[in-house]
Amino acid sequence: MSTTRPYPPAPGDPGPEAHGSAAAAPAEAGPPGGPARRLSLVEVSGAVPLSRDFTRQALRDWGWLPAANADHRAAAEDVLLVVSELVTNACLHAGGPAELLVSRGTKVLRLEVSDLGNGEPVPRTPHRAGRPGGHGMFIVQRLCLDWGVVRNADGAGKTVWAELAAPS
Repeated sequence: MSTTRPYPPAPGDPGPEAHGSAAAAPAEAGPPGGPARRLSLVEVSGAVPLSRDFTRQALRDWGWLPAANADHRAAAEDVLLVVSELVTNACLHAGGPAELLVSRGTKVLRLEVSDLGNGEPVPRTPHRAGRPGGHGMFIVQRLCLDWGVVRNADGAGKTVWAELAAPS
């Protein structure tokens, strides 16, 4: 499932984008119920591995890693894979990522990747597993509880967000 809005939601909007765009929140701020981590990716070399390392450290700080069991390890690996896919898409299709926001609540971890691109990510349909490339958003769709796109109010760029379940 995905949700696209032409601009960030109004304060108090209960929709899945209620956290707003990554560019709108101050550093180290986040949604109620959980801390957030922000990483600037403007003109950064190696944005994908840097984003994975940054997210891995946040997961360590939040007690997801080292994983207590196989289910927790799988949840952490899913988060790292989704970060890789979102940042890679921004690199390949949106002129590069601007920022990564990783935030957590008690039951959900939210990833937001902002860029200045005009395109919109969509899973390729039908998905053909045997073909090279084009699997990123299919992977995001399969691993996440929900994902979507929030357009910047000024029309330049967007934030692609994804939410994953916290390990139980």
